Amino acid sequence: MWVYILIGFVSFLIFYFIFLINLFIKWSNKVKEAFSTMDVYFKKRWDLIPNLVEVVKGYAKHESETLEEVIRLRSQSSSMDEEIKNSNLLNKKIRQIMILSENYPELKADEQFRNLISNLIKIEDELMNARKYYNAIVRIYNNKIEIFPNCLIAKLFGYSSKMMFEVSENEKELVKIEL
Repeated sequence: MWVYILIGFVSFLIFYFIFLINLFIKWSNKVKEAFSTMDVYFKKRWDLIPNLVEVVKGYAKHESETLEEVIRLRSQSSSMDEEIKNSNLLNKKIRQIMILSENYPELKADEQFRNLISNLIKIEDELMNARKYYNAIVRIYNNKIEIFPNCLIAKLFGYSSKMMFEVSENEKELVKIEL
């Protein structure tokens, strides 16, 4: 009788172990997919930035420090966490460029600049939705690997918490942009 109970218990542990590993793999892949979706919008924004920088350069030659920082940030993302951190910095710099337009009425009136800003706003809206989706998936994934006893098996197989996309305090301030 005890042998059957022991075999049943060991079988349960093996099936639970296999279930958790498959669950971790599934949610890890969902995190990668969510980041990939967000990354598509990052790429669209990255592709738009050189055009925006060039238009602004023509009007604001002495503002080159901001523009150079935008270009530097655009070119140095390697990992998921790094790209999220750089995106926060890039958001701040893009806001500075948009604020620059307030100081240069000719820039605000430039049709190409207005089109670029309009496209940037659309991309930012899409990116915002992708960030929400990414954060929701990361929250679920982190919960699954941090809950006991799952955390023991997750650690054993090298699964760790993922970084959520968070907005910096500077980005929470309202910016007035008039075009």
